Amino acid sequence: MLRLVLALLLAGAAILAPAAELKPWEGGATPTLALEDLQGKAHDLGEFKGKVVLVNFWATWCEPCRAEMPSIDRLRKSLKGKPFEVLAVNMAEPLSRIEKFSETMPLGFPLLRDRDGSVSKTWKAKLLPASYLIGRDGRIHYVAYGELDWTSEPVRKRVNELLQ
Repeated sequence: MLRLVLALLLAGAAILAPAAELKPWEGGATPTLALEDLQGKAHDLGEFKGKVVLVNFWATWCEPCRAEMPSIDRLRKSLKGKPFEVLAVNMAEPLSRIEKFSETMPLGFPLLRDRDGSVSKTWKAKLLPASYLIGRDGRIHYVAYGELDWTSEPVRKRVNELLQ
């Protein structure tokens, strides 16, 4: 029941959220993140040190989440060969629902499962989508709450600064 209430609150907030922008992170240290993807392969954020990582919290019921996924994938493709990774963390949905989504929207980055929502809570992903841009130093540098065009010039500029 608590999950349902949380999901409904987040859904309502996502619908009302204005267009997002990348803002400097002021929330402290980067939390840990160690989750499995849909195939059961483990992904640990600590293994990506030296790379820029976009950590995106999302849900299949979140329209802005689904809407921004293609731009995330376009950004990822445009940075092929550079030290850039995307980790998309699904917030507490059944595997069957996530798999169905992935069949309709094939993406080139892993979809990780936060089975009980505890990782999302630790990361303070209060509004979906919630995205964190982590520098090569392993620290969060930017955050965006709400839908963002990841291929826009201001966003690409921030990503490229972190890649330097």
